[in-house]
Amino acid sequence: MFAFAVIVVVSGGACASFAAPKPKDQECLACHGDKTLTTTENGKTVSLYVDSDKFKHSTHSRLFGCVDCHTDVKEAVHTTTPMKVECGTCHEKEQAAWQGGMHARDKSKGATCVDCHGDAHEITGGGDPKSLVSHAMIPATCGRCHGQKFVVGADGVSAQTYMNYQESVHGKAIANGSTKAAVCTDCHGDHEILAANNDKSPINKFNVPQTCGKCHVQISQTFMQSIHGQGIAKGNGLAPSCTDCHGIHSIKSHLDPNSSVSEQNVARTTCARCHEGVRLSQEFGFAGNRESTYLDSYHGLATQGGSVVVANCASCHGVHNILPSSDPRSTINKANLDVTCGQCHKGVTQKFTQTKVHMDSGVSKDVGSIVVKWIRWIYLLLIFGVIGAMALHNGIIWRSKTAKIRAMQNPMMTRMSTNQRWQHLVLLTSFIVLVLTGFALKFPHSWFAQVLALGEITRSVTHRVAGVVLIAAGIYHVIYLAMLAEGRRLIRDLTPRPKDVTDAWGTMLYHLGLRKDRPQFGRFTYGEKAEYWALVWGTALMGLTGIMLWAKVWVGNLLARWWVDAATAVHYYEAILATLAIVVWHFYQVIFDPDVYPMNMAWWDGKMPVEKYKHEHGADVETLKNEGEGKME
Repeated sequence: MFAFAVIVVVSGGACASFAAPKPKDQECLACHGDKTLTTTENGKTVSLYVDSDKFKHSTHSRLFGCVDCHTDVKEAVHTTTPMKVECGTCHEKEQAAWQGGMHARDKSKGATCVDCHGDAHEITGGGDPKSLVSHAMIPATCGRCHGQKFVVGADGVSAQTYMNYQESVHGKAIANGSTKAAVCTDCHGDHEILAANNDKSPINKFNVPQTCGKCHVQISQTFMQSIHGQGIAKGNGLAPSCTDCHGIHSIKSHLDPNSSVSEQNVARTTCARCHEGVRLSQEFGFAGNRESTYLDSYHGLATQGGSVVVANCASCHGVHNILPSSDPRSTINKANLDVTCGQCHKGVTQKFTQTKVHMDSGVSKDVGSIVVKWIRWIYLLLIFGVIGAMALHNGIIWRSKTAKIRAMQNPMMTRMSTNQRWQHLVLLTSFIVLVLTGFALKFPHSWFAQVLALGEITRSVTHRVAGVVLIAAGIYHVIYLAMLAEGRRLIRDLTPRPKDVTDAWGTMLYHLGLRKDRPQFGRFTYGEKAEYWALVWGTALMGLTGIMLWAKVWVGNLLARWWVDAATAVHYYEAILATLAIVVWHFYQVIFDPDVYPMNMAWWDGKMPVEKYKHEHGADVETLKNEGEGKME
């Protein structure tokens, strides 16, 4: 009886299994082939439609049936939505790798299997050109997130990297149909995407040579033997890796003028970042100032002039095979210099190559540098001594001749009072100091900044003192205009009038030969009035913006930081405008005008020839009347 019962139970189970076979794909697609089939998840409508044609050609359909993935579906007709399929059920290795990568850290934002491979019902292998993970499609697939600022920007990831890749030599090659050019997964990996600061990441600084070496085998091997590669192998974070010179996503051909390793940029942009300053010289005892001494040489000057054939850093030191001069394999080893230099200078011998390329103004102890040092000092003394003596000689003659010319111009009249001359002198001095010390900050490598050689603290203090003096002079001038009769008359005579417009037009016609008689001006010409009011405007504006920059923290807290930025821009461009106005307009009026050359000396002694005044200011009835009362000299 017991045996019979067992047989019945087993048979019954077998019959039950046979009676309920797993649903076939056709049965599933009978419903899921309907585009209107939907469900609701978390309050959102989700489509349950499966494209039967795409599913038929997918990788999964050739290997599995629907219920092989949707294992909880026992019958074709089911009332509950099947559980979400976990890809890791089959793809355990890939799932584990993904779990250890950056994409899995934030599952609400990070890329999942479906984001990269597409809908599970339509997945095709990487060999399919239309596959989202095919070699040609990888950049576009990654770019769906990494090319959208609103997707990756919130996490501090720049969307510019994808744009840069598209314009890089790799991106352009892929766009042109290359099947070998590097795509995102070649450098970053596929499932286990790790951050660059992770020791296991293929884009970690110390792993980059091996990563690039997957394609650039010979170059990688050469690089690892170089001084840079040796530094990377020893874990020296200051040693450059491939991306330090070539860039990361924006890698361009060395023939591209925008490339960091192009002929025009390799010295200034790439090598100088390490070899110009103290970054290496203090840490490892390497020589600094390599860029500046190169740029001072013929090679450097020609490069700055646009030459693309003159020698740059790589021409002498090599590209990937850079070695110290002490290494017999180095292109700059003494035994190899005749070959290296001979690439451009045919027929050179070792005597020619003994001369240093980076002349350090005597810092080095070789004979050539010492000789250059002494020549430099001798000529500096000659330049200052000879040219200074010439200037003194000509200055004495100029002063004597000018004094004689003015002595022949009697009678003279007072054009500027003592008070006005002192105001002009203070304004002149403070303005020149402000121009020199202000532009020395903006152009620290300019000749006048080098001549001043003040240092930032001294420069800034001097600039501020001159600014205070200029503002004080402006305040005094306002008081002068209001309190003194001389000042009140000055402002009255400088007030613009409609006649100034007609005078300007008439002057142009006269000097163009279209009018016979020249206009008669009052005490001040239209040009002098325009210059005065431009001075008032400029002084007020420069003073206001200067105070704002001096008290930038207070201003930024009171108003907003952009007010400080706006004040900086106004201060800079107004300074350019004022300086050019002085040079082009004022200097012509008081120096280069043939009628006053070599100089209008009124600023010094306040005098002006009466005949010249009558000629230029014949409409000034009041002053001419005073002349008749004996107020002229």
